[in-house]
Amino acid sequence: KMVDPTLAEMGKNLNEAMKMLEDNQRKVEEENEKKYARKDIPGPLQGSGQDMVSILQLVQNLMHGEDEEETSQSYRLQNVGEQGHMALLGHSLAAYISVLDRERLRKLTTRILSDTTLWLCRLFRYENGSAYYHEDDREGLLKICRLVIHTRYEDYTIEGFNVLCSKQPVIYISSAARTGLGQALCNQLGLPLSCMCRVPCNTMFGSQHQMDVALLDRVIKDDVESGKLPLLLVANAGTPGAGHTDKLGRLKELCEQYNMWLHVEGVNLATLALGYVSSSVLAATKCDSMTLTLGSWLGLPAVPAVTLYRHEDPSLSLAAGLTSSQPVEKLRALPLWLSLQYLGHDGIVERIKHASQLSQRLLENLKNLDFIKTSVEDELSSPVVVFKFFQEYSNRDQTSHAAQASTIQHPIISNERHIYDTFNQWLGEQLAQLVPASGVDVVELEDEGTCVRFSPLMTSAVLGTEIQDIDQLVDCLKMKIPVLTSTLQLREEFEQEVRRTVGLLYIEDLGWPGLGVVRYNYHSDEKNDDKQEKELEKINTELLKKLNELESDLTFSLGPEFGGQKNCVYIGMVTEDLDVSELVETIAATGREIEENSRLLENMTEVVRKGIQEAQLQLQKANEERLLEEGLLRQIPVVGSVLNWFSPFQASPKGRTFNLTAGSLESTESTYVSKAQGTGTTPPPTPTSSLAKQRLPGQKAFKRSLRSSDGFSETSSISHCDDLEKMDQRPPALSPSHEQGPLETEKPEEQKVAAQAQTNTEDTDSDKLPPDSAKGEEQASGR
Repeated sequence: KMVDPTLAEMGKNLNEAMKMLEDNQRKVEEENEKKYARKDIPGPLQGSGQDMVSILQLVQNLMHGEDEEETSQSYRLQNVGEQGHMALLGHSLAAYISVLDRERLRKLTTRILSDTTLWLCRLFRYENGSAYYHEDDREGLLKICRLVIHTRYEDYTIEGFNVLCSKQPVIYISSAARTGLGQALCNQLGLPLSCMCRVPCNTMFGSQHQMDVALLDRVIKDDVESGKLPLLLVANAGTPGAGHTDKLGRLKELCEQYNMWLHVEGVNLATLALGYVSSSVLAATKCDSMTLTLGSWLGLPAVPAVTLYRHEDPSLSLAAGLTSSQPVEKLRALPLWLSLQYLGHDGIVERIKHASQLSQRLLENLKNLDFIKTSVEDELSSPVVVFKFFQEYSNRDQTSHAAQASTIQHPIISNERHIYDTFNQWLGEQLAQLVPASGVDVVELEDEGTCVRFSPLMTSAVLGTEIQDIDQLVDCLKMKIPVLTSTLQLREEFEQEVRRTVGLLYIEDLGWPGLGVVRYNYHSDEKNDDKQEKELEKINTELLKKLNELESDLTFSLGPEFGGQKNCVYIGMVTEDLDVSELVETIAATGREIEENSRLLENMTEVVRKGIQEAQLQLQKANEERLLEEGLLRQIPVVGSVLNWFSPFQASPKGRTFNLTAGSLESTESTYVSKAQGTGTTPPPTPTSSLAKQRLPGQKAFKRSLRSSDGFSETSSISHCDDLEKMDQRPPALSPSHEQGPLETEKPEEQKVAAQAQTNTEDTDSDKLPPDSAKGEEQASGR
């Protein structure tokens, strides 16, 4: 039974607060229907104060969002379980414990700090170590650097930076380290960037993500000969990108040779808690210091990172800030102290082991997939799995490249690398969207390019990743591989078809994950570039609209929001049954139709304008002629009326009518004589696409039939052109509504027979009519 009522009340309040905050996550739909006033706008502090329920309601609204834009987006919160509640309770307890009397506070904080340090040192096989708890994971390395400076420069405490001028310190980091780590250290230590040396990785032997030890040895020798002081080396047990481990054993020997400090960080340090540890990671237990990020490894929210180190002089540790005389500073370990006790040794090992099993399960499945290239350090146990889609040139049609290999080898390799980076970027985004519980992300590596990374030690405990999520990830990957291979194979054919099609312009955009980019090239005699640009935008926008109205599986868009080409049609991923020639011909025909309609409208507008001007001139001339015929007296108001009454003037009305079909101005005399308006000539047919392909019921556009797909080859485009020529020879009697129907024609002999049969039928029917009816018809025909 709990004695302290304050602790009991604190735990109760924490449970109620967490339940209230998590209720919103289970009732999102009900909360979306309510409309709250915006609470994120700063306002005055209420004088009467608010109760805890109202304050928690405000926190809940700020956490989950109330706007429609925020609720429409799918977000995934961290899986906060009972161990997470213990970590959150630690922060509340730290505030409560800080008000105890000084002696009790000192005893309690010393016990918490010593327990947590002992557990972590035993758990991760780091003997006789001390611990420093910090919020920022780079802060531990920063304090270690200060410790080493105090150790190597004895007068640093008295003279400060003046001591560094005699021998410039040098800190060595790998080129595969975190971005901005070296600059952050120099800024915090007050050192110039020349004190930071980036060591390249291997280029010939070993992993390309490991530090080149031989080159590092030569660099250190050069620095020593030039009067510099090698200070510290930062190695990786799991690089941030690929998760590879440096050769820590050889690096430790090198550091001992030059009296340097060795610091290790990385996600692979978590495997030190397992029963089986690889020798490369096990060498980290002999280093001088290491940084552990237990929050992401164990799924613990708001717990500090830990830097374990070995040093014999407590005064220097105090001067560097690794230890503190303030008991409140020691309370940083309280959330971790509570969480470790709740999980226990077996629970901690089980979580890390589960993450390792997830990566091993994915790696085994990836080995059986074609066109997937993995980049792992150890095939048997690799906590981080990096893979990418890659198709060898030998598997593709390389005959078109054989003749030009000697001249364009480097551009092809460069373009191919860029295209694969784009496709793998799309693949990683698709997998992360389809299987969000997997936690996969996209990473940029110097040698491999863009890859998909799966690091369960950093995500599985937070997202709750299970084995079935890995199986679902593999299934989604199997579905995306055929799409990637088909798009990659048809991409070159699409470019060739577009380049030899009149009116289309191929736009090379290596950053677009899809079939390609095309623009309908509008040619105009207009010298105004702005007007021509607007007309080009209008035609391509209408072309995109027409293509999206077709029943097909393709996606047509304006491209990416930033960095894309203007006035273009971007075509997305495709499947292997795509008829590229039909697609290109449809785009060209639709563009020509839009351009002809646009020009027809422009010409009609110009003809109407000129016709109106000509009609005004002719009407003015007719009025002048009428004045000459009637005379001057008839124009006087009173005299003209009397004269017209005695001697009426007979004049035929004259007017003008404008024929839109012929584009000419005609007289209206025939209209007044026949009392009916003439029909004029027959208007020309509306220009439509000449491409009409017979499809099976339910077959979508741009799909090759089963017969043509079996014999698909590079000559398919030639045969398609022959079909188009045959179709063009047929009479253009189809309307736009019948474009998708079968094309049917009749022979001239059949048309004659049908016409003669119709004439005979009419004659026979006329003979059967009574005489009066026949006579009436003759009169009607005479009229």
